[in-house]
Amino acid sequence: MTDFPSHARVVIVGGGVMGVGLAYHLAHEGWGAETILLEKAELTSGSTWHAAGQITHSTSSFSLGKCVDYNIGLYSGGLEAETGQAVTWHGCGSFRLAYTEDEMDWLRHTLSVGRSLGFNIELVGPSRIAELHPFYNLDGVLGALHTPDDGHVDPTNVTMAMAAGARAKGVRIIRRCRATNITQQPTGEWLVETERGSILCEHVVNAGGTYARQMGEWSGLQLPMTSMTHHYFVTDEVPEFRDLERELPVIRDDRKVSGYIRMEQKKGLIGIYEKTNPNTVWEDHCPWDAENELFEADYDRVMPWLEESLNRMPIFAELGITRDVHGAISHPPDGNPLIGPAPGVRNYWCCCGTQIGIGWGPGLTRELARWMVHGAADINMRDYDPRRFGAYAKKDWQVIKAKEDYCLRHEIPFPHFNRLAGRPIKPSPLYETLKAKGAVFEEVYGFERPRFFAKGIDQRDHYSFRRTPVDKMVAAEVRAVRERVGVMDVTAFTKVLVEGPDAFALLDRLTANRMPEKIESITLTHMLNRRGRIELETTIVRMAEDRFYLVCAAFFEQRLLDHLNNHSENADVSISALSDSWGALSLNGPRSRDVLAACTDARLDNTAFRWLSAQEIVVAGYTVWAFRMSYAGELGWELHMPFEAMSDVYAALWQAGEAHGIADYGSFAMNVMRMEKGFKGAGELTNEVTLAEADVLRFARRDKAYLGRDTTLNSNLPWDCAYLEIEPDGLRDGHGGEAVMLNGQVVGSTASVVYGHTVGKILAFAYIKPFAAKPGTALEVVIHGQPRAARVLSEPAYDPQSLKPRADVVTEPAE
Repeated sequence: MTDFPSHARVVIVGGGVMGVGLAYHLAHEGWGAETILLEKAELTSGSTWHAAGQITHSTSSFSLGKCVDYNIGLYSGGLEAETGQAVTWHGCGSFRLAYTEDEMDWLRHTLSVGRSLGFNIELVGPSRIAELHPFYNLDGVLGALHTPDDGHVDPTNVTMAMAAGARAKGVRIIRRCRATNITQQPTGEWLVETERGSILCEHVVNAGGTYARQMGEWSGLQLPMTSMTHHYFVTDEVPEFRDLERELPVIRDDRKVSGYIRMEQKKGLIGIYEKTNPNTVWEDHCPWDAENELFEADYDRVMPWLEESLNRMPIFAELGITRDVHGAISHPPDGNPLIGPAPGVRNYWCCCGTQIGIGWGPGLTRELARWMVHGAADINMRDYDPRRFGAYAKKDWQVIKAKEDYCLRHEIPFPHFNRLAGRPIKPSPLYETLKAKGAVFEEVYGFERPRFFAKGIDQRDHYSFRRTPVDKMVAAEVRAVRERVGVMDVTAFTKVLVEGPDAFALLDRLTANRMPEKIESITLTHMLNRRGRIELETTIVRMAEDRFYLVCAAFFEQRLLDHLNNHSENADVSISALSDSWGALSLNGPRSRDVLAACTDARLDNTAFRWLSAQEIVVAGYTVWAFRMSYAGELGWELHMPFEAMSDVYAALWQAGEAHGIADYGSFAMNVMRMEKGFKGAGELTNEVTLAEADVLRFARRDKAYLGRDTTLNSNLPWDCAYLEIEPDGLRDGHGGEAVMLNGQVVGSTASVVYGHTVGKILAFAYIKPFAAKPGTALEVVIHGQPRAARVLSEPAYDPQSLKPRADVVTEPAE
């Protein structure tokens, strides 16, 4: 007891691959001697030890692709060379099979993303599969994605090797020491109580695996994840494997097996994610005495897929099962781990909810270490940020969504795939009205937002990597806004009020652009972190001398609140979220002034209501805040109001608009129009880049001080966000992450891609090397595995002079 530490900079609670991986990477970032890791039992004794240990380059996620590439390099040589500890790497490669054209399109898109990341990756036919894996039944197989550098690794050896590397750089790992409570002290420090004593620390990390949710409750946090159980089976020794000179590639068969098949020494290994009746455990509490816990196999639950695995691998059919592994793994509601700051508190970090710890863990923990030490990760962490969930993510909902995620593990990840379980969560006041008019919704931070309106087609999502009937719906909505007038429910936007004597000063030191000086004026600006990277983009409306209204993307609400609160110490301000009580409508198009004028007595001409200004006006008997601005690039207003006003205001606008051909539109059309206007969005403005790299320095001032200023203004430019037009083929338009080529060499990748219905071209933002980003440069973009001609644009494809949003009242000549 005498040598038990009382203080540390960082305490990590949990000794699986995630916690140990973070300790290893914090040590490599210079914090090793100041980091302590606590494990209640032995390292890997939770979920890590029973992992199957596969890892693949076959991912359509650009950010995860960076992680798995780093992990494979670590496993295949780097870690063992550094530590001298064997990791037992099996570099056997892998195939992901396709039986349908939809699956082939998925593989073609994954191939494009892999090319942008420089992966060794190819699309092959059945003959090549059979050449490298002669025992698999290829009936019905159209092709496969072959990733030769993939493999599998011993999870315990990997974790122990990272532990050795962490210890070598000063990390202290204390085993058989269970944490019993984590509380924040008045000083802001965290007190970690354990069975052996207490440690006061600056940063605490929850790497608790299946315990992470209940550990969060110690600190008043709601960390959404649920423990699901997963099977894999090991067969008797396979006679056909005895004399093989090389290990067979791993087979990922999403359709028939819903899982994977590989060699395990001279035996077979079959892993299954059943697509019905998934099983949860420990929904309320994971027992503290659980150690190396496994459950009895449930053959009935997995039998359809297990039987099919024997059809696919006939050499297994007469063999027995020598080992069944049925263990618990954490599943967050959307399948992505929780990596980053916990919501609403400072210096409490999540490193948990990871369903594929061996495949994703080291890369993600490296990024978390960079985030903790330097203030930002080097990949886009939006999909993993724990603050992407709000208070709506209650325990019952977590269970529903985890079951849904488990069943989707081996389904095709179509573009814009819509997870429907547990919905609606936070419907806007117009939800039923718009649903009756054909709206197909998406969930954004709990809110239901219309994607498009089904007219003459089924009111549902239509999935494909190619164009679908939905494209015609979107084209019609875009045309309505461009030619007439459209209205959209944008209630999902984050709405935050900052008020008080120090409100201006607080916001001024956190924003790169000039603050709105005049009351009722509007500014678009960016908030940065201390590395000069982009935290978020926000619109600021000055409602009064000391009252400011901030609007940003829905999923950044908690990030915005945390950023403001973390930098408001000793400031006389009040910060409050209005999103759950205020809604908003966007009215856009050349006839929008006519429609709004019919519903209000306020003057709407340029003199009385200038561009980028705000006013309180009365619409349909309700006082609303009207902002003259347009994400669509048209004449338009946003109307913000209390929920109780929404239905009547919408009805009034619709009635007034019928004479002008008013139409509802959704987020798909909104995204097309912002791309036609060359407006950068959340896909471009990420924590990876500075304002200079994002090519938005025009929104940054050199004559004011703000957080991250010097770095963002003086950063090197390894990348430049270029605006591209790409030749369409009428079938496939791209989905983001595709390789951009110059003279046959990869120079970057796309961020956002749409078909611009108004301009008749595919439009994209792409992060590419600066020498390739010069306007007029001819490039190629690899879409679905095929290069497509592209060109760098120097101005927006639509209304490059931005005359339409500033249009004034047209006075008709007298007869």
